[in-house]
Amino acid sequence: MTRRIPKQVIKEVVRRLRKEQTAAENEFWNIVRNRKVLGKKFLRQHPILFDYKNQERMFIADFYCAEKRLIVEIDGGVHERQKDYDELRTFLLSQLGYRVIRFKNEEVNDRERVLSKLKKYLKLKNKSEIHGQSY
Repeated sequence: MTRRIPKQVIKEVVRRLRKEQTAAENEFWNIVRNRKVLGKKFLRQHPILFDYKNQERMFIADFYCAEKRLIVEIDGGVHERQKDYDELRTFLLSQLGYRVIRFKNEEVNDRERVLSKLKKYLKLKNKSEIHGQSY
């Protein structure tokens, strides 16, 4: 039997992260909220639940488009020190059928570049269509 994370715990973590979002996350949210990009709905600080060794585990995606199973991560300075963790997390999410796109905090300020890259990912039918890029 799989040990589950209590729903109230998930809700509290997600609410806290939404309240404490970074300036870059806030800027990205303003770009994608209310279906502003290709009519796609994005959720912020969305829990991705999965089972591992009979325990429910969780990653919190900064932003998530369920229709395209696309996770968008906004990487601040801490991510420079945790590249191995981020690569492993991206690999695991990929194995679970998600695509992951990452933007550094400073990239989010270039709205047109963010929109261009995001639209490219949203138009894909599957992740193998992007060659030479991490997802």
